[in-house]
Amino acid sequence: MWKQMFVILFTMVLTENFVLVKFLGICPFLGVSKKLDSALGMSAAVIFVMVLASAATWCIQTYLLVPLGLEYLQTIVFILVIAALVQFVDFALKKYLPSLHATLGIYLPLITTNCAVLGVTILNFTNEYGFLESLFQGLGAGLGFMLAMVLFCGVRRALARSKPPKCFEGLPITLVAAALTSLTFMGFSGLAENLFS
Repeated sequence: MWKQMFVILFTMVLTENFVLVKFLGICPFLGVSKKLDSALGMSAAVIFVMVLASAATWCIQTYLLVPLGLEYLQTIVFILVIAALVQFVDFALKKYLPSLHATLGIYLPLITTNCAVLGVTILNFTNEYGFLESLFQGLGAGLGFMLAMVLFCGVRRALARSKPPKCFEGLPITLVAAALTSLTFMGFSGLAENLFS
């Protein structure tokens, strides 16, 4: 059982990374990865929301939507659950960590519409995961998000010291760097296939 949990965690962090492999959650990835403290703060908020959303949506789907035949409401209900969790995180950060709340700015409420968070909750049912597997997938997806944010924060620091051609300055060089960072994760897919087969 724990080997299966490790496999889920490993694949969500490296081989199925939502940002660098599935290209979900790009808005905060590009917007908040300039400074390490804001990247870590956003990542912690996303991990918290992903794990709790995975737990809450699994329970709602399993014990409410499926028995009542309301599976078609899945996306709407999941977005409402995620929005409520993000409001909780927003309130907690505003009260206990106001400097981080100010640093994250508009990107914190954007977690509500972050397709990576919605994607992990829906993927739990696509993969037919149980409760514990869903929690590990949410945790792995969040840790993968954090890994992508921290890596790209380092890349952006190096970009800030570089002198790209005039036509690549700003967003173009950032997008090229993001593409090259995501290419590095392609090598992990073969590793996962051989490691867990």
